[in-house]
Amino acid sequence: MEINTVLPEEHIFTKRLVNIAKPPKRLCFMGKLPDTHAPRVAIVGTRKPSNYGREVTERLATDLAQAGVIIISGLALGVDSIAQTAALNAGGTVIGVVTSELPDIAPRSNRGLAENIIKQGGAVLSEWMRGDGMKIRKWSFLQRNRLVSGLADAIIITEAAERSGTLNTAAYALEQGRDVFVVPGNITSPLSAGCNNLLLQGANPALSAKDVLNAIAPTWKSTQPTQCALPIGSTPAEIAIAQLIKNGVRDGDELQKQSGLSAADFATALTMLEINGAIKPLGANNWTLR
Repeated sequence: MEINTVLPEEHIFTKRLVNIAKPPKRLCFMGKLPDTHAPRVAIVGTRKPSNYGREVTERLATDLAQAGVIIISGLALGVDSIAQTAALNAGGTVIGVVTSELPDIAPRSNRGLAENIIKQGGAVLSEWMRGDGMKIRKWSFLQRNRLVSGLADAIIITEAAERSGTLNTAAYALEQGRDVFVVPGNITSPLSAGCNNLLLQGANPALSAKDVLNAIAPTWKSTQPTQCALPIGSTPAEIAIAQLIKNGVRDGDELQKQSGLSAADFATALTMLEINGAIKPLGANNWTLR
């Protein structure tokens, strides 16, 4: 795969990196760097998200991508790759920032994701390419984080523990004058402690994609075609279950109770929704819309 190089000041997408602390001397990338003035949002978080973290990450990434926002993340396991996959599935443009020497991808398990990003018109970007002699160290990921936040108009942290490395990205974002948005989490969940602490310190709450867009691009009009919302499901039972899930009911037992369906009819409708790709399991008999 072809590797291109660019100086930060030479491209509209990378130009803002010139003004960050310790700007990169050169950038290497595979794919195509965006050449529009579309809003850019970085979505980051824990490498081991809960079902809640996965769901809110997918929802925000999908809604932002459908609004024409460029999604940036670190191509790491967990929230990063979940956000990028959701954005790609929504037809969005994605930028993955890696620590490895291109064309190498770390982690290797995300090689397929990197290829999909490029196929869909985005890019995988690094400060390094093979032959530079760069060895990945712990501080390499911290250095990478300054590029993730530096390229964005704002960052969203969807789930992060109290000592999560993701908080380093938030620190860079604040230093760079970027808006920091955080998804509030369950106060009893260790995976949300970092997020909730950032909110106490004055970070912006992210309850929806609209919250972020209103702050960073209030006059932005999506370039994506508008679509009429159609009921999910092909039978009254399926539609009823899908609507309950859309309204926030996740637990299977509670879904059956509120739907008023018999156990057999509920199981059939739920199975058909899953087979048709309308819903997916979160584990522990919890469900969410795709």
